[in-house]
Amino acid sequence: MRVWRVARSGLAALAFSASMAQADSLADALVGAYSHSGVLDQNRALLRAADEDVAIALSTLRPIISWSGDVTRQFGNSTTAASGFTARDIGSTSVSLGLSATLQLFDGGADAARAEATKETVLATRAGLLNIEQNVLLRAAVAYFNVGRQQEFVSLRQNNLRLLQQELRAAQDRFDVGEVTRTDVALAEAAVAQARSNLADAQRNLAQARAEYANATGRQPGRLAGLPRLPKTTTDLANAQAVAVRNHPELDQARHQISANELLVTAAGADMMPNITLEGRLGVSETFGDQTSSETGSIGLNVSGPIYRGGELTARERRALAVRDASRGNLHNVRHNVQQGVVNAISDLVAARASLLASERQIRAARVAFRGVREEATLGARTTLDVLDAEQDLLDAETNRISAQADQYIAAYSVLESMGLLTAQRLKLPVQIYDPAAYYNLVKDGPAKLSKQGKQLDNVIRALQID
Repeated sequence: MRVWRVARSGLAALAFSASMAQADSLADALVGAYSHSGVLDQNRALLRAADEDVAIALSTLRPIISWSGDVTRQFGNSTTAASGFTARDIGSTSVSLGLSATLQLFDGGADAARAEATKETVLATRAGLLNIEQNVLLRAAVAYFNVGRQQEFVSLRQNNLRLLQQELRAAQDRFDVGEVTRTDVALAEAAVAQARSNLADAQRNLAQARAEYANATGRQPGRLAGLPRLPKTTTDLANAQAVAVRNHPELDQARHQISANELLVTAAGADMMPNITLEGRLGVSETFGDQTSSETGSIGLNVSGPIYRGGELTARERRALAVRDASRGNLHNVRHNVQQGVVNAISDLVAARASLLASERQIRAARVAFRGVREEATLGARTTLDVLDAEQDLLDAETNRISAQADQYIAAYSVLESMGLLTAQRLKLPVQIYDPAAYYNLVKDGPAKLSKQGKQLDNVIRALQID
């Protein structure tokens, strides 16, 4: 059995043109994040540890067979009147071997309840792993769009700097022929200096965005393929919240934690019940010296139970009740947080869409205004300051559009995450999907080290080890 299974290739939510085939796409970023995330590796290992807890808990319901061995050498002399007070060696060597088996017949269901609780803990841990997967993929998506945003900002600032340098040369030429004053030239020089400063800031932000991308995906960003098609999502708040309540892994995790804690309450109550154990023993002993040997065997029932343990058992039961109540309160909080997350994500998406439409209209108006002001300035009807102000308005509008466009994509993927739908399997990423049940199925029966299943498990463990 493989712990990994191959997912269906392709990423239906993303579409890319053939001309961008060699560029880094959003799919590349998501695949990189899923395949190279240390956080995912860490929590997959923690899930495997939780799987082993099930095997440990189930072992208490199975027979326990043990062996023992002993070799003893005795030294001594014996002197008696019958032997004429002559010392006689009475040393001897004895060897004994024993085999014992114990099977718990009844404990009020305490161990069985604890075993079921560990199974619920495994399911909660799986849900937690899925939630971490969502966070990893969302971080990669945000990093991808932020790199694209900052690259656009750098290009925009570079173009703005070139345009302002042209404006500075034009102002200098007009000053040379007496059309403008030295003030106009100084304004243009100040604008160029500010543009250089803005470009340096944009380049710094791009470097930081690239570092975040490398951290999130395990690879340095190359030439980006551009914006993919927006993922299909919804802005229907009630419908989105209903989907989130059904699917979000945080809620699933909280529900399984409640189930585990309820089973632990049952186990704590059953600890006050008597225990009935079936015990069997076989033994062989041989004493060299007096040449005696014996073979023994026994089988019996052992019944025991608590009478007074200083209040420990009742305290443990009350503690289990309190932990269960706390997990119920946590479910209440998680449900409200998930529903609020849906509201926040959809609100961001709606706002980003509105901002994008507004910025496009703003760009069209600012471009017309800038061209008009520049023409009027050549005729002497506008000052250099008017031209610079119009240029800044156009730059601000273009900046707003770039940000709104990136924010729209980030918000769309945030909506998917808030609904519990941002997973590698749902996105159909071309990766090997980690199957959390495969390892569990290998270890739940506690295979022996030298058995066929145990050797197969060793091979799986070696394959999963992180260098």
